[in-house]
Amino acid sequence: MDTSMIIEIAGYIGSVLVVVSMLMSSIVKLRIINTTGSSISAIYALIIHSYPLALMNICLVVINIYNLLKLFRTGQHFDLIDGRTDDKFLEHFINYYKEDMKNFFPEQNIDISIADTAYIVSCKAAPAGILLGKKDGNGTLNITVDYTTPVYRDCSVGKFLYSQLPEKGINKLVYSGEAGNHETYLQKMGFKNNSGRYIKYL
Repeated sequence: MDTSMIIEIAGYIGSVLVVVSMLMSSIVKLRIINTTGSSISAIYALIIHSYPLALMNICLVVINIYNLLKLFRTGQHFDLIDGRTDDKFLEHFINYYKEDMKNFFPEQNIDISIADTAYIVSCKAAPAGILLGKKDGNGTLNITVDYTTPVYRDCSVGKFLYSQLPEKGINKLVYSGEAGNHETYLQKMGFKNNSGRYIKYL
């Protein structure tokens, strides 16, 4: 394979990554993949002396990096709201995201009535996630649902939420439901699997 062919393939890869990034529901993934694709495309454009194309892709890289830096500093923008299990907004939120929630939690867990504790995380007044569960009176919260909307699904909501829970008298989290697609998140957030029960001390 000669050099010109390698350069051409690299150009296609950059273009494909830019297109794929537009399919991402997570803003963070979109920015990261788009930055990678735009960087490759910019290098390709410089090699073939297409300077307008190179300039456009360099601008995209700069914009993406700027916005990623803003996103990674979002901890200060989150707010934790004490919810109620009879909250109409919480009911609306769950109904709106129910189909996506089913990808991570058994449908019975999504029933608000089985929880006695609810927290809502907002980002600049926009709902970013919810935590539902039952307290056992000893500082333990048995989680039924720990859900983040697709836009904020980069673990930043969970990190903020867990940092605030000790102030609410919660020092231990337990998830005993079916892990399924939720297991990756639990592992990233430091939960330890103990005979099918995922436990995290705060």
